[in-house]
Amino acid sequence: MYNTRVALLLVLVLCYTTRISYGFGTFGFDIHHRFSDPVKRILDLGDGSNNMLPEKSTVDYFAALGHHDLTVHGRRLSSSAAANTPLTFSSGNTTHRISLFGFLQYANVTVGTPGMSFLVALDTGSDLFWLPCDCTSCVKGITFRSQELDFNIYSPSTSTTGTKVSCNSSLCGHKTSCSDSPSTCAYKIMYLSANTSSSGYLVEDVLHLVADDNPSKPIDAKVPFGCGKDQTGSFLSGGAPNGLLGLGLNSISVPSILATQKVASNSFSMCFGEDGTGRITFGDKGSSDQSETPFSVGQLNPHYNISIEQISVGTNISQVDDVYAIFDSGTSFTYLNNPAYALIAEKFDSLVKDSRHSSIPNLPFEYCYDLSSSQDSPNTPPINLTMKGGSQLYVIDPTLIFSDDSVDVYCLGIVKSEGINIIGQNFMTGYRVVFDREKMVLGWKASDCNDVLDSNTLPIGPQSSTKIPPISSVEPQAIAGSNSHVSGASSTFSVTQSRLWTCTLLFSFLQVLSVLW
Repeated sequence: MYNTRVALLLVLVLCYTTRISYGFGTFGFDIHHRFSDPVKRILDLGDGSNNMLPEKSTVDYFAALGHHDLTVHGRRLSSSAAANTPLTFSSGNTTHRISLFGFLQYANVTVGTPGMSFLVALDTGSDLFWLPCDCTSCVKGITFRSQELDFNIYSPSTSTTGTKVSCNSSLCGHKTSCSDSPSTCAYKIMYLSANTSSSGYLVEDVLHLVADDNPSKPIDAKVPFGCGKDQTGSFLSGGAPNGLLGLGLNSISVPSILATQKVASNSFSMCFGEDGTGRITFGDKGSSDQSETPFSVGQLNPHYNISIEQISVGTNISQVDDVYAIFDSGTSFTYLNNPAYALIAEKFDSLVKDSRHSSIPNLPFEYCYDLSSSQDSPNTPPINLTMKGGSQLYVIDPTLIFSDDSVDVYCLGIVKSEGINIIGQNFMTGYRVVFDREKMVLGWKASDCNDVLDSNTLPIGPQSSTKIPPISSVEPQAIAGSNSHVSGASSTFSVTQSRLWTCTLLFSFLQVLSVLW
């Protein structure tokens, strides 16, 4: 009798965990740095020179990334006019197309029926997903070297699964404009970059996903997004030429929608490899052995803020009070104001034995050093940040290495901020970073990203013709134009339902046995 009761209890536990684990999946896309090789292949239109973007690990490369950060964050980082200063390069008359793909990370996503592919910018600092759509003012393609690269333009009228979001929908958050057009929900979003905005109306359509544990089975999740008719500012000069995927905390963001529909847990991870590729995975809550710290989220304009309580450089440990920082994957470098900046930079400088290098135009770094000819890599003190709760973030590589006038130089990759603190991608590289919005914690664990990378999803190479096919010719991780349209909710339910039927039958059988015995 006792053994039967134990068996009944085990069945209940197994059924519960089965329901939890099979009720949600993980779905991912490969992500690409704006200066990564796959993105360079898009811009290499036939002569193989690849000179449309600065070469990695050069002065021009790091100058362009620093200029990007100031352009995006503007006066939140600096009270000076540095963000509006034209960027010049050390390589003479070479022209770099740095305005194109102005955000830091991009993913290839597929939307609608038939599926259309879009190379969207990823932004943890905003919420709405929008695509260029029925355009009045947007980037439809780029032309250079007498050749063309066309971008897909979405339209709800050409997608059999696309619908406009009405003003009375719960998805419509700005109903004040409904009197002008009650049948559509208008939106307009202003971004931090000067005079940069996207406006249009909300639509719903399917976002094609593939489960990480079953790549052969597509999942179609109905998501709201902006039909971006009018873009302004940096979006017209190529900042986000083919759309933007907001990953913020508000309910309109894609992670929130996937969680509401029970397609994925309300969490996602991003992993950044050394080669400029990585992975974003929706529904990923990380592992039980990851380090974690709680988010410190404000009521207005919530961001992924964390709190730093202790800073160590070498063996020197300093306690700090109320040092809040935004974890922002879309920022290249780490920006800290005093006292955190001074604690790290001055102690780092006192422990480094190499000679200081003179300041370099266009680079925002204060502490740079000459790398000895006998060294392959700099010998620098370790830097650790202790977060609220006690978990430590070990900065895997706090320096940047490049050549300046035939001298190998390395710089501490931290910039003094006159405004907010930002933990940028250079402190995240080598980690899988988990944004768990259910537990409201940030998680991290060392990873080379090979365990989460799927494949190179941007196989666009040089073309012999003068017309480059639209990016719809790219086959991303998501399935394009699939004829089997299974909604995320119904697919999840069918799997869960079959498991629950099995549990119910087994439970009933054991109950009968308990009565007989």
